Amino acid sequence: MSSGIDYGKLMHHAMRGLIQTVLEDVKENGLPGDHHFFITFDTRHEGAKAADWIKERYPEEMTVVMQHEYDDLTVTDDGFSITLYFGGAPENLTIPFDAIQTFVDPSVEFGLRFETQDDLDDDGPEPPEDDPDGGEPAPEHHDAEVVSLDRFRK
Repeated sequence: MSSGIDYGKLMHHAMRGLIQTVLEDVKENGLPGDHHFFITFDTRHEGAKAADWIKERYPEEMTVVMQHEYDDLTVTDDGFSITLYFGGAPENLTIPFDAIQTFVDPSVEFGLRFETQDDLDDDGPEPPEDDPDGGEPAPEHHDAEVVSLDRFRK
């Protein structure tokens, strides 16, 4: 039996499911109206695939824009692949949902931000080593928050 409910993990799973549902709809129907997405992902993630020159230029994270020019959108339970154009040249990217750090649709001021373990280690206090009562260590806590859209505005 588990020691508790990991709401942070459940929330991340639900938010990634939301992204999957949105992308599946876009695959079937295209992007409606002015909708477009800024998607930041960890290029170091085991399942993230991109051309070598892209990974060299963006060794830690990359933000892609899904708007007018994209092809071959494929959505699975684990992530998605898409062909985007860089300087007019097509490049295929595979982005696992677990690699996504932010997902923003500025047309409707909607955004999701996923905290990573590195973010938690850098910004917050260290979790206690052991429960003061001598029990098991406290479970890790992962917060989900809405990202500010100011950094995406021109």
